Amino acid sequence: MSRSSSRRTFLTQVAALSFAAPLAAAARGAHAAASSKLHLACVGVGGKGYSDMLETSVGHEVVAICDIDEERLAKAAEKFPAAKRYTDWRKLLEQADIDAVTISTPDHMHGAVTLAALDQKKHVYTQKPLTRTVLESRRLAEAAARQGVVTQMGIQHHSSARLKRAVAMIQSGVIGKVREVHTWTDRPGTYWKQGLERPAKSDAVPAHVHWNNWLGIAPERPYVAGLYHPFHWRGWWDFGTGALGDMGCHILDPVVNALELGPPKTVEAEGPPPHAESGPLWCIVRWDFPGTRHTTDTLRVVWYEAGKQPPRELFQAPADWKGSLNGVLYVGEKGNLFVGFPEDVDLFPRAKFADVKLAEATEDNHYTQWTEAILGRGKTSCPFSYSGPLTETVLLGNIAYRSGKPISWNSAELKIDGLPEADALLRPTFRDGWEVSGLA
Repeated sequence: MSRSSSRRTFLTQVAALSFAAPLAAAARGAHAAASSKLHLACVGVGGKGYSDMLETSVGHEVVAICDIDEERLAKAAEKFPAAKRYTDWRKLLEQADIDAVTISTPDHMHGAVTLAALDQKKHVYTQKPLTRTVLESRRLAEAAARQGVVTQMGIQHHSSARLKRAVAMIQSGVIGKVREVHTWTDRPGTYWKQGLERPAKSDAVPAHVHWNNWLGIAPERPYVAGLYHPFHWRGWWDFGTGALGDMGCHILDPVVNALELGPPKTVEAEGPPPHAESGPLWCIVRWDFPGTRHTTDTLRVVWYEAGKQPPRELFQAPADWKGSLNGVLYVGEKGNLFVGFPEDVDLFPRAKFADVKLAEATEDNHYTQWTEAILGRGKTSCPFSYSGPLTETVLLGNIAYRSGKPISWNSAELKIDGLPEADALLRPTFRDGWEVSGLA
């Protein structure tokens, strides 16, 4: 298909979706009134998308599934044979009987698919990071508020007993006011590679892969077997958000949540020289936040990746403490609180907190929390009103690294003051024929 033809097709489909939205909303309203069983659609049904589909569908009906990979689509269809199959999410959204949508695509398509679903007043569960760029996160939070639908970002650890326990203990003042926080992950390297040069070669696109639909809004790029689809896209800026976008939304979540942080004032980063196309081999990011009621007057949060961690002596942990590959250390006026992924809360130095009992907390199902909220039973814990700003904070770390300079963040005006090259990274770019006006 030519570019001009592709553009006309895309714009026609978008217009059709807008026209169909009121009719679809009426159909969904009639269905919801008659039944407590939701009609779910799932965009991206391989890998994490497959488990998202299984988890959210408990007690409900999957009526539509979509994937650009027909082999993955066929596997999902074995589980839900009555669901209609699509390789283009725009076609899926024309189906009128859908109440809610899960979106588990590569990062670069989160914004476009989610906004289209929100515009049809569909309830949405979108995987982390909410979007690939800061502006997209802001726009999705605004759209969710405007449409009044139930939303949830896929950071399931948020609903775990151990993170709720950590949040409760920080907010109760067990370690006093927090003056700094250190966060870390073993990724990338352990799951995918970064610091890559784009290969000059290309491979024939397999018959079961719809490559143009996989690229979506991203720049034109030839297919290379195993390099992008189905998983290693995370290491490329055009498609992913690196280790920070992947794990930062998990690991910085209990920091933002417990300390009730607003937007940072400044962000700086260090690492290997920035690469135009691929994420770093390693990176350390520092955010400076205004103080809150749970912190000292100002707060510094530090991120380490690729196995780097804060100095061991900072923990004040016993010599035989095994540590964690992914974790959070809150440094407070009275001592330290650690929580890991997956380790539970620990307090250091242990002798000082020997008589302190861990807070009680219950485990929630992050997925059914969303479907129950749609039916009017409770609320989601990570709606876009929370997860949008969280994602903005996380992604600003990538911008600080890629720009090579400290950035001053003007959240109110959605701009980076005095650094136009960094400011440009706040916004997505669109391949010809795939423009999304609401995300521009």
